[in-house]
Amino acid sequence: MHGTEVIIPTFSSFVTDLLEEKAEQYNQPAFIPMDPISIPHSFSVKQDIEIMGFWAAVLAWGQRKTIINKCHELSALMDGAPYDFVLNHTESDLKPFLHFKHRTFNSTDTLYFLHFFQQYYRQHESLEFAFSSHMQEGEETIENALIGFHNLFRDSEDFPTRTAKHIATPLRKSSCKRLNMFLRWMVRKDDKGVDFGIWNTIKPSQLVCPCDVHVDRVARLLGLIKRPLTDWQTAKELTASLKQLSPEDPVKYDFALFGLGIEGFAK
Repeated sequence: MHGTEVIIPTFSSFVTDLLEEKAEQYNQPAFIPMDPISIPHSFSVKQDIEIMGFWAAVLAWGQRKTIINKCHELSALMDGAPYDFVLNHTESDLKPFLHFKHRTFNSTDTLYFLHFFQQYYRQHESLEFAFSSHMQEGEETIENALIGFHNLFRDSEDFPTRTAKHIATPLRKSSCKRLNMFLRWMVRKDDKGVDFGIWNTIKPSQLVCPCDVHVDRVARLLGLIKRPLTDWQTAKELTASLKQLSPEDPVKYDFALFGLGIEGFAK
């Protein structure tokens, strides 16, 4: 055999059973209220779910309570109707957003997000196309969807350079945690009532596991990750390991890894 042999790790029944048990435990409606996913769950219109889900994912760093409060603040500024506001707001409607801030996300970023949403939704029915249109049939992961979306998002004369840091891309070697989480919300389909599964052109098997500090720590302890850094290749390595347990829905174990991290499993 020529070339480098790829060694695929095998996992004990302890690891397999633990991940299955914890995925079942945390993939439940009781998980929703204290998590940023509660924000899009406040809406029923598809586009409202997309807009607030996207914003909740992008703002998801720091304490979850603060993230949720900031998203409620954004929703209130849009009169509780994000899609209608995005389509129909005028320049004078934007003044209240000049005071919005969450950590390093400021009013400049906020105003550009609103500009992007307005331009995009005036041409497309769903945000799904902004990701799926960059993928070819048979692709193993959403890597090209993330790269394409990043390029689309910043393709405007009005794009402020500082806002680029809020939209990750594999080309910058980012693990793309927040976008992977958003896509999990939109794409995964099951009967648990947590993830929405309202998109159909991206398959759950193509998703990449969000790799935050909790997930990363637990995954390393369980032997799911060997790579020393935490970057895009690490996120793909983790997902490849999870695919051994569930080829069609590897990212369901995000619930287990995150939940174990919150429990302090890896401390």
